[in-house]
Amino acid sequence: MEVLAERLKALSDPTRLRVVRLLDHGELCVCDLMEALDLPQSKVSRHMSFLKKSGWVTSRRSGKWVYYSLATPEDPIQARISTVLRQDLKQVPQAGEDYQRLCDYLKTKDQETCNQVD
Repeated sequence: MEVLAERLKALSDPTRLRVVRLLDHGELCVCDLMEALDLPQSKVSRHMSFLKKSGWVTSRRSGKWVYYSLATPEDPIQARISTVLRQDLKQVPQAGEDYQRLCDYLKTKDQETCNQVD
C-alpha cells in the first residue's frame, strides 16, 4: 500500500502531470522538457528524479545526455492509472499548449514532428 501511495503522490504535482503528457510523445531529454514546460533545468531535473523514483519514468544515459520515457507499469493499478492519464491529459488545455511547444521545438531540432491528433 505504501508503494502505491508514493506512486500516487508523484502525480499530485501539476508539473509532473504535464511531464507525463509530454513523455507520451516518446523519449525526451531534460532540454526538450525544459523548452516545452518553460522551466529551468534544476526544476525539470528535480521532477524527473521524483517521477523516476516513484516508478513512472525510466531513463537511459547516452554520453552526457539522459533520456526519459514512460515506464512500463509494474502493477495493474498503475497500468490503469497510466492508461487514463495518457488518454485524458490530452484534453487538458495547459497540457495541449505544452505539447504544441514541444512539437514546435522538435521541428527546429530537425527531429520527427508531432502528430497534432495525439
